[in-house]
Amino acid sequence: MRSLKTLCLIFILSISFAFAQERVLPAESAITSTGQVTIKGKPVPYKVTVGTQPVWNAEGKPSASLFYTYYERTDVSDKSKRPLLISFNGGPGSASVWMHVAYTGPKQLNIDSEGYPVQPYGVRDNPHSVLDVADIVYIDPVNTGFSRILDPKAEKSTFFGVNADIKYLAEWLDNFVSRSSRWTSPKYIIGESYGTTRVSGLALELQNNHWMYLNGVILVSPTDLGIKRDGPVGDALSVPYFTAAAWYHKMLPADLQQKDLNEVLAESEKFTVDELIPAITKGGFIDPAKRKEIAAKAARYSGVSEQVFLDRNLSVSTQFFWKELLRDKGFTIGRLDSRYKGIDKATAGERPDYNSELTSWLHSFTPAINYLRDVLKFKTDLQYNMFGPVHPG
Repeated sequence: MRSLKTLCLIFILSISFAFAQERVLPAESAITSTGQVTIKGKPVPYKVTVGTQPVWNAEGKPSASLFYTYYERTDVSDKSKRPLLISFNGGPGSASVWMHVAYTGPKQLNIDSEGYPVQPYGVRDNPHSVLDVADIVYIDPVNTGFSRILDPKAEKSTFFGVNADIKYLAEWLDNFVSRSSRWTSPKYIIGESYGTTRVSGLALELQNNHWMYLNGVILVSPTDLGIKRDGPVGDALSVPYFTAAAWYHKMLPADLQQKDLNEVLAESEKFTVDELIPAITKGGFIDPAKRKEIAAKAARYSGVSEQVFLDRNLSVSTQFFWKELLRDKGFTIGRLDSRYKGIDKATAGERPDYNSELTSWLHSFTPAINYLRDVLKFKTDLQYNMFGPVHPG
């Protein structure tokens, strides 16, 4: 007979092995549950599947596995007429958490009336979800969320890079649509931030190499895709944004501050197009008096000083604005959401030390997205990567 010491060692090793196994993402898995959410005053029953689906290599073996969350309305009999919304966030390197529990999904982060996260952190029903009109699948690219590379010999360049990202995700989507029997459904793809670049490329890749023609592409908070303007003119186009941020923080002149934001924005946009951009394009040929006049108006609509615009030839970058607007009060403002305030090591400087809104979001969104474990029962010891490494080298 085995000794008690041997049996205890076997038990410990078996427990350790079990836990070690849970830290390896299964190539394929699916866990299904049901729920209901009220949207526009009407109940919407749904089925939700959390799971993993492989990325296949050239030999037909799993080289990676992507985690996904798939919501389907269950009181719709004909899926061929039911739209499928395919959702990505950006980064690159960001999980699809932000769209999932802050925008389109049937669950949303606990927030107050202004949109700020509140404790206890977690999720609640989202009365503004799009699940009433479309089924939704949220996809985490490799190294984001629970998605991981499985084959230690796989080249990182297979997954990381603008074109590589598009290619493997298109192949994965082809598989997902086939497995889900959604080829005849209207299909839309939505991306946020860098996801706008991703889904634009995916639309072409799916069409050219998978013969999957989308019904539409939705771009949320677009990055530089076809709209970036480098240099001073690009900076000038940010002035209406400066106006909105300054209005929120009550940094505009009193006569503007008491107006409705939309009314102030209309004025700011008109000034930017009709006066600021033409003045900037004249460069050093602009009359000094006219330059000072434009700087004073730009200051009026931005909440920062006239001297700031004069010192920068009428061209103020967004990074400097985040640092400057509340500098005298000892705060910076957020990059992705300028309602948030941050505190830097020093008030001096050209840009904030960190993104104040992202610190708050990571603090509150991470507990919320772990509803995948607690409610939807995807059990794993893997860390949910809100942001993951996506460098090809």
